[in-house]
Amino acid sequence: MTDSGAGHSEESETIAAAPPKLYVYAIVPAGDYTPTVNGIDGSPVHLIGDPEGPRAVVHTHDGGPYDGADDDVKRWILQHSEVVEDGWQGAGSVLPVSFNVIVRPDTESGATSTAQLEGWLWESKGALSKRLSELDGTSELRVEISLDRNTFVEANDEVRRIKDDMEGRPAGVRRLLEKRLEKTEKELADREADDLYPGLRARIAEKCQGIEEYRTPPREVGQTPILMVSCLVTEPGIQDLGAELTAISNEQPAVSIRFLGPWPPYSFADMSDAFAGMSGQDRPSSAT
Repeated sequence: MTDSGAGHSEESETIAAAPPKLYVYAIVPAGDYTPTVNGIDGSPVHLIGDPEGPRAVVHTHDGGPYDGADDDVKRWILQHSEVVEDGWQGAGSVLPVSFNVIVRPDTESGATSTAQLEGWLWESKGALSKRLSELDGTSELRVEISLDRNTFVEANDEVRRIKDDMEGRPAGVRRLLEKRLEKTEKELADREADDLYPGLRARIAEKCQGIEEYRTPPREVGQTPILMVSCLVTEPGIQDLGAELTAISNEQPAVSIRFLGPWPPYSFADMSDAFAGMSGQDRPSSAT
C-alpha cells in the first residue's frame, strides 16, 4: 500500500509540474485593450506580449486540441469567435487566429510556451503592426448572389414552347418533355449566371477595399449561384455596398441577394501560415 501511494504521488507531481500551453485566439495592436469575455468553456483570457507592440489573446491550456462531438465543436468555435469579436471591437483591429491553434513548450530549447509566443511576436512586430494598421476600422461582409431559376425562365420563349407542347400529351411523352424542360431551364440559368458574373463582381469590388471569393452549395433548391464573396469594408463602406446591392436587386428581379455581417476580417487576416512556421505549435491536421 505504501509503494502504491508513493507511485501515485510521484505521478501527480509529474502531471502538476507539466508546463502549460497557450491556446491562441487573436493578435491585437498596442493599446489599452483588456479582454472582457471568457474563452472556451469559460477559460480566463489574457494578453501575451509587449504592451508597446502587437499582443496575443490567449488562455492557459493544459490539454490537447479541442476534439469531440459536432455540437461540442460548434460551441467551442462560437466561444472562440466571441473572443475574436471582443478584440475586434475593443482594440479597433484584430488578426483572428484559426480555431485550435495551441502553442506548447519547446522540449529541445526548454523555452516555455509564453517565451516562444513572446519571441515570435517580437520578431514579427513590424509585419503584424503594419497589417493591424491596414485593417483598423474595417470589417468583413459576405455577399451571396444567386439566380432564381423559376423567375428567370418564366418568360423564356423556348421554355414556353416546351410547356405548350406538353399539354394533352400521353404520360410517357410528358415525362420525356419534363426532363427536357428541366435540362433547358438549368442550361439557361447557368448561361445567364455566367453572363451576369463579371459585371456584378466589378460593381461589388468597386465598393470594397478587398474582395475574396468562396464557394458554398446553393442554400435553396432552384437557385443558381452567381457570386459568393467576402468584402473588406470600412464603416461608411457598409452603407455604400448595401445601396449598390439594392440597386442590383431593383435592376434584376430574378436575382436573389444575401448580405451578411459585419464581422471581424477573417478572410483578410489569415494567420495560418505564420503559426504553421512557429516552433512549438500544437495543432491537429483536422482543425478548422
